[in-house]
Amino acid sequence: MTTVAKRYFFKGRVQGVGFRYHTQSLAAAFPVRGFVQNLPDGRVEMHAEGEEEVLAALLRAIQDRFTGYIHSYEVQDVTALQLKGFEIRR
Repeated sequence: MTTVAKRYFFKGRVQGVGFRYHTQSLAAAFPVRGFVQNLPDGRVEMHAEGEEEVLAALLRAIQDRFTGYIHSYEVQDVTALQLKGFEIRR
């Protein structure tokens, strides 16, 4: 299987609601690597590496968990950073 890397930018009420913590917890259920962090402009960024289908499933899990909080999101294909684990960055 081919590993891909994607960067997600979530907009809405995504800071101060446990978004990073719950995203890390959800990611633990999937074979993914990456990080999630708050951005100064109020968005949350997630970098995730794994198989395409797995990243799609993780995104659906995040959307289900944060229904009503995420107003929109953007996805970019990026270069894999070969990270280990999935962490919260400050």
